[in-house]
Amino acid sequence: MSLDDFTTDVESAYSELDDELSVSLDSQTKNELAVLSATLGPESTDDLVRRAVHLLFQSTTDSGQLDMHLRRNYDVTYDEYLSGMTYEEMSGGVSPSQPDDKERRYQF
Repeated sequence: MSLDDFTTDVESAYSELDDELSVSLDSQTKNELAVLSATLGPESTDDLVRRAVHLLFQSTTDSGQLDMHLRRNYDVTYDEYLSGMTYEEMSGGVSPSQPDDKERRYQF
């Protein structure tokens, strides 16, 4: 798989999230959510879920697990995804795919 494959998969997953997100909870998760809700007093439990996603993403990124999984499944890193180019493309080793009209990439 490649950077383009990963980008397509992210865009697809993002559009699917526009539908209402419904999650069923096991008793342990429900209890932990209740404790956090009572303790932190958010406006809604949705706020806690948003925080949880941010924390999971941050810890996965900081520990290198995100890059490990991306490299294994898509042969890219998160930095490559953010830049829209692989390291080989950045160094001039491989020509990037045709950029969209909206994109401007620096040419070396």
